[in-house]
Amino acid sequence: MRILPAIDIREGKAVRLLQGDFLQKTIVNNDPVAQAQEFKDAGLEMMHVVDLDGALVGKAENASLIEQMKRKTGLKIELGGGIRTIDQIDNYVAIGIDRIIIGSAALRDPELVKAAVKKYGDKIAVGIDAKNGKVAISGWLDVSETDYLQMAQEMAAIGVKTIIYTDIEKDGTLTGPTFDDYEKLLKAVPAVQIIASGGVSSQADLIQLAELGLSGAIVGKAFYNGAITLTEMLEVEAYAD
Repeated sequence: MRILPAIDIREGKAVRLLQGDFLQKTIVNNDPVAQAQEFKDAGLEMMHVVDLDGALVGKAENASLIEQMKRKTGLKIELGGGIRTIDQIDNYVAIGIDRIIIGSAALRDPELVKAAVKKYGDKIAVGIDAKNGKVAISGWLDVSETDYLQMAQEMAAIGVKTIIYTDIEKDGTLTGPTFDDYEKLLKAVPAVQIIASGGVSSQADLIQLAELGLSGAIVGKAFYNGAITLTEMLEVEAYAD
C-alpha cells in the first residue's frame, strides 16, 4: 500500500481544513514547495495535492505552483481540485502530473470521465467524497442523493481504475477512518484500486487499511500535528509490500 502525504493549497500556502470547511483553515507551511521537498527528502515517492482554490472556482488556480512542486522535487503527484474539463486535464498532464482526480464533475458529467479515461487511462482517478453515504459535490458544499457505492460502480463501468474515497465527517478529525465503508467499496468494485482519505490518526490505522487490501492511504492532519511521522509512513509501505 502506498502512503501519500497531503498538501492542500489555499492562497499559495499549504493548509489543513476541518471537514472541508474553508473557515476552519490552519496554515501548516507557507511554502508548499518546501513541504514537498521534505516528503522527497524522507524517501516518499508520491504525494496527494489539492488545489482548494480550484475546487471553489472550478479552474486551475495554483497550476504554476503545482508545476514548481513537480519540477523541483520530481515526486509523483496525485492532483485534485476543480478539474472539470479535458483542457485542464491536458494541461496538467503536460506539466507532468501523474494522476489526475476528477471529483464533483464525475457525478455531474460522467461523459467527461469517459473521455478522460479513453485518452489517459490509468492517469485518471475519481474522487468520491461522501456524507452519510451520499456523494458530496461543489467542494463539499452540497450533498447529492447518489449513494457512494452506486457511484463507484458507475465509475468502474466507465473504466476508472482508481477511486479516492473520503468520508467527509472524518476528514481532519483524527478519529480513525470509516473502515466499514472501505470494506464495502472493495467488495462493490473489486477491480478498482481504492485509496483511503480522511480520519487517519495513527500508524495503526494505516496498517489496518493495508490489511483490508487498500491500494493507498492519504495522510494529512495526522502528519502535520505529529501523530504520524514520515518514517512511520515508510514503515507501513515496507510492511504492506
